[in-house]
Amino acid sequence: MPIEYESLSAVNAPFLEELHRKAGEVISSGWFILGRQVAEFEGQFAQYLEASHCTGVASGLDAITLSLEALRLEEGSEVLVPSNAYIAAILSVLHSRLKPVLVEPSLETYNIDPEQIEAAITEKTRAIIVVHLYGKPCQMDRITELCHAHGLHLIEDCAQSHGASFQGRKTGTFGDFGAFSFYPTKNLGALGDGGAVVCKDAALDAELRRLRNYGSDKKYHNTVVGYNSRLDEIQAAFLSVKLKRLDEINRHKRALASVYFEGLKSDYVLPVQSPDSFDVYHIFNVRHPRRDALREHLLRHGIKTEIHYPVPPAEQEALHGLFDPQHYPVSAEIHRTTLSLPISFGHTREQIERVIEALNRFP
Repeated sequence: MPIEYESLSAVNAPFLEELHRKAGEVISSGWFILGRQVAEFEGQFAQYLEASHCTGVASGLDAITLSLEALRLEEGSEVLVPSNAYIAAILSVLHSRLKPVLVEPSLETYNIDPEQIEAAITEKTRAIIVVHLYGKPCQMDRITELCHAHGLHLIEDCAQSHGASFQGRKTGTFGDFGAFSFYPTKNLGALGDGGAVVCKDAALDAELRRLRNYGSDKKYHNTVVGYNSRLDEIQAAFLSVKLKRLDEINRHKRALASVYFEGLKSDYVLPVQSPDSFDVYHIFNVRHPRRDALREHLLRHGIKTEIHYPVPPAEQEALHGLFDPQHYPVSAEIHRTTLSLPISFGHTREQIERVIEALNRFP
């Protein structure tokens, strides 16, 4: 049998009975926007993260964008973002009429390099967006020190790090905002789009709630120029079901990661492990100089993989003219050599052992 990179039907199979029950409950209630289900999930997710506030929004991109909007930064202010992450963080900066400044990652962790952050800070820098890529936390002790020293706002993109922690503290709780995506493939995935922002400050949370709902906190009264970005009741209900088992999902993915670590031959550059980090392996990536040939080899053996991501942000057509790709050699090397292997809640140890067997036969 072929091994899919990810099968959402397999991932969601253990939850089906409760998901059906929740869907019926929401439909019968007749309330579909900003009701009890959203409020309950916001409270549950804040409690899980040990965060003060949580606001549900329509997507992970909106979570970052509304966080930036809530800060009311001067137009054209510089925001540092990693040069190798998904394009969402850069798009959020552009949508907020700010200037993205790309910062290279560490070739070891693939996360933004604190030393490169310090070198990129100018008198126009106002904020940093860090991305906990693949489910590995960034080096948050050093990054928060830099933010405090330079008076910078900090937004954490936690789209891939639900439940991950650094030195015992959950990602999303270090900065001004923690922005989450609940895209269906995430460790905590909805059955559609969705997102959330967590924060410490009650005033910023109130601003987020206005921004997500047309700039209004009282019906038909609009105090700021807002958006329509609301987490659906039915998705919130589904997320409440799966949140109860998020730790189980993460344990399963970490167990599959251990199988890879134990079984793969030394030809591959594996994810780095650190005692400070509790990684949740949303993605298990390896690097190899013959990545494309390796991917074809696995496909011939019935194993599907993904590339996160094939095109670096600096080379995206949508961002043409904003960045010089030659300035980001570390990002280019990662994008050229990285390959994402199967590691979902729907995979078994036996399937991962089959993947390892095929990998170890690659010449």
